[in-house]
Formats: sequence, C-alpha cells, structure tokens
Amino acid sequence: MKLIQINTVCNGSTGKIMGDIQRLANENGFETISFYGRRKGYRDIKCEKIGGPISFFIHILITTIFDAQGYGSYFKTKKLVKRLKEENPDIIHLHNVHGYYLHLPTLFKYLKDEYRGKIYWTLHDCWTFTGHCPHFTLANCDKWKTQCYKCPNKKQYPISLLIDRSRKNFLAKKELFTGLKNVTIITPSDWLNNLVKQSFLKDYNVCTINNGIDLNKFKKTNDEKVKEKYKIPKNKKILLGVANVWNERKGLMDFIKISKDLSDEYIIVLIGLNKKQIKKLKIYNNIIGIERTENQNELVKLYSNAYCFLNLTYEDTYPTVNLEAIACGTPVITYNTGGCIEQVDEKVGLISNYDTLLENIEKINNFRFNNEEYLEKIDKNKKFKEIIRLYKRKINEI
Repeated sequence: MKLIQINTVCNGSTGKIMGDIQRLANENGFETISFYGRRKGYRDIKCEKIGGPISFFIHILITTIFDAQGYGSYFKTKKLVKRLKEENPDIIHLHNVHGYYLHLPTLFKYLKDEYRGKIYWTLHDCWTFTGHCPHFTLANCDKWKTQCYKCPNKKQYPISLLIDRSRKNFLAKKELFTGLKNVTIITPSDWLNNLVKQSFLKDYNVCTINNGIDLNKFKKTNDEKVKEKYKIPKNKKILLGVANVWNERKGLMDFIKISKDLSDEYIIVLIGLNKKQIKKLKIYNNIIGIERTENQNELVKLYSNAYCFLNLTYEDTYPTVNLEAIACGTPVITYNTGGCIEQVDEKVGLISNYDTLLENIEKINNFRFNNEEYLEKIDKNKKFKEIIRLYKRKINEI
C-alpha cells in the first residue's frame, strides 16, 4: 500500500502532523513519500521537495499583484503530477495546498481526470472554501457561505496589494475543489467541521480527527535554568504566550494592554517574536520577548515554568500550543475562538474574554489543575492511528 502526502512545508504544526502520520504509516507497512514546497525536509523519512526559490518568488509576485494564490508554480506542479503518475499511490493525502508552491488547476485536473485512488484532505484552516483568506473571524465576514467579493482581508495572507480577485478565486475554487471522487475531508476540530458543512464542500464526507502531540517530549520538567538564559526573574509568575507569527490575529496587542494593568508579581514571556517586535517591546518592563525556537526541550522548560499559558488568539483552528502547555502541567487561559473551546475544560484551564482576563489570571492561584485523563485524549499516536485506520478501511473499499 502506497501513501503520498502533499503539504507546503515539513516544519511547523502542519509539517509535523504530516511527518507524524508518515512515520506511523511506515510502522503499519505503508510505502510512503511526502512532497513539500519549501524549506527543509525530514531526514528520517522519504521526502521530496517540489518547489524552488525562483518559482516561489514568482508565485509571491503574482499573488501580491493579482491576488492569484495557486496560479504560479506551473512547471513545478507538472513535475509533481509526473511523479504522482510514476508512483501511482493507493492514497493521496493533501494538507495545505496554499503557500506559493502549487498550480492548482494542474494538480486538480490530474486528481479529477486520471487519479483513481482514495483522497484525504486535512483542512488546517478555511482557505479552501474562501475567495482569499484562511481566517475570517476578526473581519466578521460570512460571504464565503454564498460568494466572496470585496475581501476585507485582502491585505492579510496571502497578501494582495493591488487587485481584489476574491470573487473569481471563490468561483474557481468551487469549480476545482468540488466533483472529486473518493474524497474524505478531515478537520482537526468540530468548529471547522461545521464550517465545511456550510461551504461548497458540504457534499463531501467530513470527519473530525483532533491533532495530538508527542507526550514523550511534552511533559512536566522541574528544570529552571531556562529562566537564567532568558533573564526571567525567579520571583515572577510567568504568563506565557507562544506563536509562529505574532500579529493582531494572535492577540499581541492584548498582551501589551494587559501588561499595563498587571501586578508586579507577574511577567509576560512571548515566544516567536521577530527582532523588530522584540525591540519595540523593550519599553515594557514586564514583557520579555524571545525569538522563535526549534528547540523543543527549551520550549518544554518554558511551558513547565509558566504560571499559566495565555492563548489570546482571535482566529485559530485547533492550536497545538494549548495541548503542549497542558501536557507540561500548565493551565491554559484562552478566548472562545475556533477549536480552542474544544481543548480546554474545567480541569485544565479557563475560557475567557478580554474583559475578564485579569480576573481569570488571578483565579489560577486557586485553580485545581488535573491533566491525567486529558493526556489520554491528546496523545498523537492514538490520534493519528485513527487516520491509519481510516486509510485501511477505505483501501479495502477500492
């Protein structure tokens, strides 16, 4: 049995998910390859890069000018389709098909006209069924339910500075992405599952399989040396925030606002900031900015030493950072956003809004944290075994 996965990258949350599925599939007797668009691949599993710096740059250019995400990288996608024909897999598992690395008409023409195996498609955001954006909560927009036009998020990823092509994009996606045979859509949260069923993808079979994390890596540690490294005062209670990219959507301004009203016993530590952001935040005495770290051991230590984990995101599907913090023994305070409410119950954290944030931070002092039962629910091996079982069941139906 042969499995091929396709995603923008091999790193970050979506790349890790793809890699974990591939490793587990290998253990279950599958022959596997992962195709990815940019950055570095894994060394321990078979990966092939399909993108290149020139095609990537051109794709960004046409997206920025013409709002044409998914219409660059033509020759790279032709090579991908050639490889798919050569490998002739039993299963193709799509992840993010956006990210400046695929010519969508070329790929989906092959999937519709020639491919006869099973297709799984994990949606990590909402981009697939909108005319432009991967998230629309902040913009309070529901045009995607009928037809997109005049996108309020045109200057958000994938940024288009000149032309608004959201109406044409919406209609093109509807044409490209519907009518596929043998498709199962996988969503990491019930929240996204419900949105898919309101979109033009509603006729497909949709199931929810939550993301999981590696509990051998993310677990409580008592090592406090990480505080010395980042000059975090030992007598302060750490309010921790983690993001790949910090912006309004991730609640950066909310952290800045609450920093002005926090008592002296707390200090905010934000991981994943860029150098410019760190420089700007130096005017606040109770915020420490740290650049993104790929060192998971260091991240575990920061999670474990935190008083609580604050996830002030306004748009998210099913953020693994909440799971990682809880696995490391740290309670989570998060907004009622996307799939966050599905992750946090009364034993591991609190659901808040901005107005009650300071009050809830104080409540953590007397919070009875208990993650024993919760850990069973977030073990990545158990979660991704559900996908392997899905593969095997569907293969038997071919």
